[in-house]
Amino acid sequence: MIRLGLVVTMAVVVGACAHSSLVLLPDENGGSGSVAVLESNGKAGQAVVAQPNSRTKLGSQAPVVRPLGPKGLTGKQTALLTELPPPARSFALYFQQGSTQLTPDSRQNLDALRAEIARRPGAEVDVTGHTDTVGSAEDNDSLSLQRASEVLAILAAQGIDRSVMTAVGRGERELREPTADGVASAINRRVEAIVR
Repeated sequence: MIRLGLVVTMAVVVGACAHSSLVLLPDENGGSGSVAVLESNGKAGQAVVAQPNSRTKLGSQAPVVRPLGPKGLTGKQTALLTELPPPARSFALYFQQGSTQLTPDSRQNLDALRAEIARRPGAEVDVTGHTDTVGSAEDNDSLSLQRASEVLAILAAQGIDRSVMTAVGRGERELREPTADGVASAINRRVEAIVR
C-alpha cells in the first residue's frame, strides 16, 4: 500500500499514449492535497492541481488544469478507482477515569471496530491511546499506552491477528477537548483506532 504525504487521494492515469492525465480526487472528507507539475514529457511546464476532481494532461508544453467535466472519469479511470481500497475508518473508544476499563457505551464501538477489521482483507490497524490532564505527564504516557494495548489484547482475543495492529500512547499531548492541567475530561480519555 502506498501512502502519499500531502496528497490524500490521487490517481495518476498513465496510458500508452503521450497524453496521460494526472487526476486529483477528493479524500473521504471531500478535501484534497495538491500536486505541482513542473515538467511534462521532458519539457518545462508549470501547473498546480489543487481542486478535487480536476485533472491536467501530461506531455503537453503548458499543462492546463481543468475540472473533470460533466462526464466525470473515463471508463479506465473508473476501473482504477474500483481497485482502490476502501477509505480508512476511525473509531473512538472511551475509558473510565484513571483506568484501562472501557465505558459501557464503548463496547458497541469495539464491536463495530472488530467487524470493520474482519471485513477488510489485508487490514492494518493503528491504535493510539490518550488521557485527560489528571495526573503527571509520565503517568499519562504510561496509561495511554496501556489503554491502546488493552484494545489490542481484546481484539486479539476475538481472533484479530496481532501482526496487523500497532499501539502507541500519546498521553495528554493531543487533547480532543483542550483543558487546563488536572481537569478530568471523559472525551479526552480515549483510544482512537484507524482501520486501513
